[in-house]
Amino acid sequence: MTKALAGVRVLDMTHVQSGPSCTQILAWLGADVIKLEAPTGDITRQQLRDLPDVDSLYFTMLNCNKRSITLNLKSERGKEIFVDLVRNSDVLVENFAPGAIDRMGFTWERLQELHPGLIFASIKGFGPGRYENFKAYEVVAQAMGGAMSTTGFEDGPPTATGAQIGDSGTGIHLVAGILAALFQRTQTGKGQRVTVAMQEAVLNLTRVKLRDQQRLTHGPLREYPNDYFDGEVPRSGNASGGGQPGWALRCAPGGPNDYIYVIVQPPGWAPIAELIGKPELAEDPDWATPAARLDKLDKMFALIEQWTEQHTKFEVMDKLNALNVPCGPIMSTAELIADETLAELGAVVEVEHPQRGTFKTVGCPIKLSDSPVEVRTSPGLGEHNSAIYGSLGISEGELDDLKTAGVI
Repeated sequence: MTKALAGVRVLDMTHVQSGPSCTQILAWLGADVIKLEAPTGDITRQQLRDLPDVDSLYFTMLNCNKRSITLNLKSERGKEIFVDLVRNSDVLVENFAPGAIDRMGFTWERLQELHPGLIFASIKGFGPGRYENFKAYEVVAQAMGGAMSTTGFEDGPPTATGAQIGDSGTGIHLVAGILAALFQRTQTGKGQRVTVAMQEAVLNLTRVKLRDQQRLTHGPLREYPNDYFDGEVPRSGNASGGGQPGWALRCAPGGPNDYIYVIVQPPGWAPIAELIGKPELAEDPDWATPAARLDKLDKMFALIEQWTEQHTKFEVMDKLNALNVPCGPIMSTAELIADETLAELGAVVEVEHPQRGTFKTVGCPIKLSDSPVEVRTSPGLGEHNSAIYGSLGISEGELDDLKTAGVI
């Protein structure tokens, strides 16, 4: 079956997480993604290794479905080969520090000369301006994009989220930009520059907090559990931050992730009251309406928690869903990786690897009816040098010479 991005060649100069998360999705969607690495390889091949001398899970889980070539761009021959690679690619993706590609001699203007149809996509920490040349990492982006100041409990410090919204969150934003540029190229024939800043990607994901910052000018945020507002959106623990109150409630047997998140919508209060053995609260004027409950949400959730603590989180999930009450058990990483439903959906997949046997990774979250995704293992370092450089007319003899000279 033809893949959605069949025929699109992506020259992948990314490393670590933000860039590779983007190019892996492009590969899953059918693009021929050629990962260009220095002869020493992407640093994540060696980081956080669980097996000696085997590519780490950090690398394998971000580089499935790609092909790998090695090239030393500090050498003159390496730069000549890079020119041929650019001319034979549709998209070039990089996430180096600002100016790194320019210093290699490949400014956007130069790349346009080499290939007017090229889409040149980049991830940077920050946009042009004061922060432009600052280093950015996952939690730095969370800190400067508004996520950390609004995550955690009121009496605690700013907290990072476990979801990698700075790195992989930026990667998926770049996917959208690349696909838009590819579509526009079908109409104009021209390539273009696509950039996403990590700070701005996190900010985009934190927009509801900017909504609430502006609402503060008209008074306190009543759906928040906080007593005080000092001119900025506070950390509000597990409050939903939306129009319907929600909280994480303890469940049996009381382990660190034995919780369920419960949202109380207006139609849900009466069935919840019945379920927890307090049916009279459905008619009690002090409890019957959302307005009446708003100033005692802590007491409301404490009542519900007295009931949830007597059941496991999955038992609570089944009982509440039978009443059409929105809820979700807090699923640990161990539970997620072993979940049968997620396996059946292809959300968690097992992949064969030539050295480690198998490993589990996330599947493609984007489902296309006519372009199903088969997750294949990450490539070995330089595994596809012969095939790709051979297609550029470089002989096996020259490849041997280039390897000896440290060019590949």
